[in-house]
Amino acid sequence: MSGAEGFGAADEHEGPGDEEQRAGPPYEDGGDRGENGHTGKGAGGGSGQDPRQAGGPEPDRPARIPTPRASVEDGGRALPDLADPGDLAPVPLDLPHDVLKSLLGAWALAACSAAETAAVEDHLGSCGSCADEARRLREAVGLLHQPESLDLDPGLRARVLASCLERRPPRIPVPEWAAPYDAETARLDALLQDFGDAEWHAPVRLRWFEADAAQSRRTTVAGVIAHLLSVDGLIALGLGLEDPLAEVAGAAGQQAVGPEGRTEAFWRNSHFPPTRSVRGPWREQSHGLVRTVAFTGGHAGGLAVSYGDFELPLHDAMLDRAFECWVHAEDIAEAVDYPYQPPAPRHLNRMIDLAARMLPTALARRRQTGLASPARGRHLGLAGEPGRSLRLEIEGAAGGEWLIPLDSPAAVGSADLEVAHVALDGVEFCRLAAGRIPPAEAAVGQVGDREAIRDVLFATAGLSRL
Repeated sequence: MSGAEGFGAADEHEGPGDEEQRAGPPYEDGGDRGENGHTGKGAGGGSGQDPRQAGGPEPDRPARIPTPRASVEDGGRALPDLADPGDLAPVPLDLPHDVLKSLLGAWALAACSAAETAAVEDHLGSCGSCADEARRLREAVGLLHQPESLDLDPGLRARVLASCLERRPPRIPVPEWAAPYDAETARLDALLQDFGDAEWHAPVRLRWFEADAAQSRRTTVAGVIAHLLSVDGLIALGLGLEDPLAEVAGAAGQQAVGPEGRTEAFWRNSHFPPTRSVRGPWREQSHGLVRTVAFTGGHAGGLAVSYGDFELPLHDAMLDRAFECWVHAEDIAEAVDYPYQPPAPRHLNRMIDLAARMLPTALARRRQTGLASPARGRHLGLAGEPGRSLRLEIEGAAGGEWLIPLDSPAAVGSADLEVAHVALDGVEFCRLAAGRIPPAEAAVGQVGDREAIRDVLFATAGLSRL
């Protein structure tokens, strides 16, 4: 039974005068009632009997149990008048200026009594200095309230770092070409910071294009971080650092060559599916890469990094790893239903530039494998000479224009030999290059040679890989 039911049940058994019975007046002789209703002075001769029950004379005194009191409405007296609401308003206190000024803080916090509030507000109408102070205190109180959203602004870290660097430049600065990798690994690490077991085992589908066909592979959030750890190890090898997959790669032999081979070898040779424990080695490796390129002073940017079947200079390899870190961070954020913003425009522009510079080689590879359509009016020339070109226009804050040579990776883009013009949004172009958007579904503004445009869009999707 609840408390309300208990109280209600008790009320049903009580009469209208029970309260007065329990709170009735004491005996006139001043004696206190003891146990069993006896008086402390032994009334009734100590026999424990009421004189009226013994047949004795009725005592000449008021009844021990008073009668119920009559309501005011039942009597003949007039009802009292209701108080005027204006009479209930607090009367302002007559306080000196110093006391009123000391109450301003409590008034701003709404901690004053009604009379004190009235006195302070009456004083503010005639004292300019106190009115200004009260306004400042009220504005300060407004800053004490927590904002509705506890999520940090994605650009907060960049602004704080920029402000700190303006005041005290780093003793060992990170090269500009390594800054995107530094920023994207830090953003992904912040996303992973509060993940529980459910998030680490959330399913993720990796997608890419190969031979003009969409490919996919199912893994988990922990598996994605293991993939990043495996491929970042290629740069660690190029810099002479310890390879985190040395044992696995040695056991796998030639199968653990290139991004896909190293990832498959790591997944296949792990005793257990990757868990949250993979975050530590990946985080330490990314910090080690940034520290190492910073200590070199940027002079190692031209160092070749082998990807198995091709090589990239170190500064392009770091951009490639920043690009893939962002793309897979979006995959992870989508798997756990969390918003994730694109990179800073200056970093995104560098990633777009890398993809645009890789397109001529990708087009040549398509021609070698028979995927590219025969080009009408193909213009073959010497290395460094102008050739047929497609103008790639990227819109948005990270945008720009690039002339892509169509017939030879050694040719130079030429506006005079332009045969087509394609316009895309910067983020959409990057997602096309990551294999997240099919070429046929990309929102493209296009003018000119349709075959050349199709080859460039499919070559862009072909830049993606596991």
